[in-house]
Amino acid sequence: MEETKPFKGKRKLGYCSGIITESIVYNVYYVHYLFFLTNIAHLDPAFAGTISLISVFWDAVTDPVIGYYVDKPGADKRKFMLRALFPLFLTFLGIFIPIGNAGGLVKFVFYTVMTMLFWLFYTFYTIPYYAVVADITEDYDERTSIRGLSSLINTFPIAGGAIAPAVLPGLFVGMGLSLTMGWELMAVVTGVISLIFGLLAVRSLRSVNTKAREPENGERERAKWSDIFVTFAQVIKLKPFLTFMIFIFFFLMASSMIQSNLMYTIDYCLKGSHDVLEPIFIGGLVLTMAVVIPLVTKFAEKFDRKTACLVFFAISFVGLIVIKIIGVKSIPVFVCQPIVLGFSSGAFWTLFYTMAYDLVEVDEFKHGKRRESVITGLPQFFQKFGSAVGMWTIGLILKFTGYDATLAEQTPQAVKAIENMASIIPAVLLGVSMLALAFYPVTRKRMEILQGELEKKRDGKEYSSEGIEKIVG
Repeated sequence: MEETKPFKGKRKLGYCSGIITESIVYNVYYVHYLFFLTNIAHLDPAFAGTISLISVFWDAVTDPVIGYYVDKPGADKRKFMLRALFPLFLTFLGIFIPIGNAGGLVKFVFYTVMTMLFWLFYTFYTIPYYAVVADITEDYDERTSIRGLSSLINTFPIAGGAIAPAVLPGLFVGMGLSLTMGWELMAVVTGVISLIFGLLAVRSLRSVNTKAREPENGERERAKWSDIFVTFAQVIKLKPFLTFMIFIFFFLMASSMIQSNLMYTIDYCLKGSHDVLEPIFIGGLVLTMAVVIPLVTKFAEKFDRKTACLVFFAISFVGLIVIKIIGVKSIPVFVCQPIVLGFSSGAFWTLFYTMAYDLVEVDEFKHGKRRESVITGLPQFFQKFGSAVGMWTIGLILKFTGYDATLAEQTPQAVKAIENMASIIPAVLLGVSMLALAFYPVTRKRMEILQGELEKKRDGKEYSSEGIEKIVG
């Protein structure tokens, strides 16, 4: 039997650093890929937004399916992670391949297929990567601590993934290469970084029990599609699930809109330089998150995760309203935008997965099964769907307000829309997310009661749902 060692020190740091693998490519995509498609690959904005919607929706659909198979008896989460790394690297390079003077429809099909493959292998890595924490510990505060360290490390790939496409293509152009080749080499650099940290994360889990339970006597080894849909239906019907999903969807829609709109804001609201202003934005976001994440972690440990999220989301909500009132037309206001976003982003990325881990115990209490990867995968469906809809909405708004990438000056309607997508529209979306979170019934007190009753149930003792009816009733 494999020896299980304490999860701390270098092993904990190695696992938490594995977030770099998914985060650096994630941020390259969500901050820059729409711009790459419209301004480098020269696709129609509506086509570009639709590529993001189709590919990420496909990825979102595969999240819970992959989660189901990761949870199968005897499945080893490390093997899923390891087998995904090299295909993830190659398909990430593929989404930035220049295809020259091909027609618009050819480009549309090519980039759609490549992005669908990229997101598929991304999911094969991320689902077991995040789900494994529910295997490592059931302690409320330890889970928060692991995700807090991971989120703090995440500030580096957020910065790298967002800044690299703003800086590296121009650097390679200065060395005599074409702009399209500059973007491709940028993908090589960030892809190699992603690959290295993924391998380190897998190595750090060598002595962790990452396997789902072994099959019981007579249990079927091969799942049927009907089994998958029954599992999804049971999880979706959990009482806290609906409000949790609305919270996720609308936050990610707001966040992706702000970040995917960034380069348009710089070009047409501020008329500034990407090389200068984008690092300022990302630096402000990362520094704010680095300050906020430890505060969120301590706040959640003292009170609970829901309360912590609401407090820090409220700061972002008010800030976006103020930015709308003032207008995104000056550098000082632009500098404030990432600071405002950093409060909600720091809270979300620190607590989102730990809140999902709570649903693992809710599901086990209700149905007698532990399904860590499915419950990690289903929220990711709404996470990515929200992000994709945010990017798609940008493409549609740009299309219908007359945006033309070949023009130096855009229509007043397009410029106004870009400004609104940097302020009031994400503020409204964030407000919907907060409203859903306010009705989310899982709290620290209820989780403590549930875990106590769950232990009794596991031991075959008499148990009760008194005091936790709002989360298991």
